[in-house]
Amino acid sequence: MYIRPIYLDCHATTAVDERVLAAMLPYFTEKFGNPASISHVYGWEAEAAVKQTREILAAAINATPEEIVFTSGATEANNLAIKGVAEAYFKKGQHIITIATEHSAVIDPCNYLKSLGFEITILPVQKDGLIDLTELKNAFRAETILVSVMAANNEIGVLQPLAEIGEMCHEHQILFHTDAAQAIGKIPLDVQAMKIDLMSLTAHKVYGPKGIGALYVRRRNPRVQLAPQQHGGGHERGMRSGTLYTPQIVGFGKAVEIALAEQATETQRLTQLRQRLWKQLSQVEGIHLNGHPQQRLAGNLNISVEGVDGAALLLGLQPVMAVSSGSACSSATTAPSHVLTALGHSEKLAYASVRFGIGRFTTEEEIDIVAKHAIATIQSLQNKR
Repeated sequence: MYIRPIYLDCHATTAVDERVLAAMLPYFTEKFGNPASISHVYGWEAEAAVKQTREILAAAINATPEEIVFTSGATEANNLAIKGVAEAYFKKGQHIITIATEHSAVIDPCNYLKSLGFEITILPVQKDGLIDLTELKNAFRAETILVSVMAANNEIGVLQPLAEIGEMCHEHQILFHTDAAQAIGKIPLDVQAMKIDLMSLTAHKVYGPKGIGALYVRRRNPRVQLAPQQHGGGHERGMRSGTLYTPQIVGFGKAVEIALAEQATETQRLTQLRQRLWKQLSQVEGIHLNGHPQQRLAGNLNISVEGVDGAALLLGLQPVMAVSSGSACSSATTAPSHVLTALGHSEKLAYASVRFGIGRFTTEEEIDIVAKHAIATIQSLQNKR
């Protein structure tokens, strides 16, 4: 009988929580109305459900419901934020700053804008993955219109100093965008205290459905202008046209609601599991921890292993565990992780890396099984050198 491997790839995606699924189901069959159809009860039901999720998401980040714009996910939200600001503010300036460890959903839109004549500064990070705030400040120019720095890195889990970045940006009247796809529901987020102007969110990293995300767009101090990237119907205050996917939106709201209610206890539990795994793996010669040891997501452990072939390492782990060596969105490429090379790793060491994404349904027993098999696999490969 085939036994499915232990799932430790929660930064790629998560299973939909049964409580989330239960909340979604009525909106596929019974309450199937279009939230834009405001002349009958079916539309009212859907509209009310969408409104409730706006309120949940807004409360989660200390925003107002009117500042939440629904998208198909964080990738679309990133594109809307970066391209939308570029188009709306290009007369003010054409310079954007980001960092080398960003997700491709930020780097690629920036490179696209570069092809149109915008200037893009991609700052390096320190060896622990954190941004150097002095370098950021020195990169500011009169024509800088946007800084985009992710909240929690999808590969190494590093948490960037959002409040400090936001303060610097607002002092210089530069808009601040953060990709918080990996952060929502896992760490405290406050767009007011952190002076964040645009924040990208998604549901499927926090036990919600795939295909739904949101962009927070600040309305006051300052009021952020965005050029829409999708036209037709004027939905979402004209920023993102298209019929809203009510079941997915309901699932998003429920997922965030659960994550916030359980955040404190789950953070403690995941931290203990991560430390349990690292305590066992760290005994093996040639293993490196990637990213800041404390300032990281509770469920993230990313390692690189000296003296082994990366492909052979993943192949050896596969029968027992589902893990990855980098971003799921880049897994089809043969290049080493740009995040790990940005930390100063050689291509060979970057290839020989494993990202463990520990999640809500991971148990201590599974961690011990994973550790035992990983150690045996690594030592076997090292002995073949």
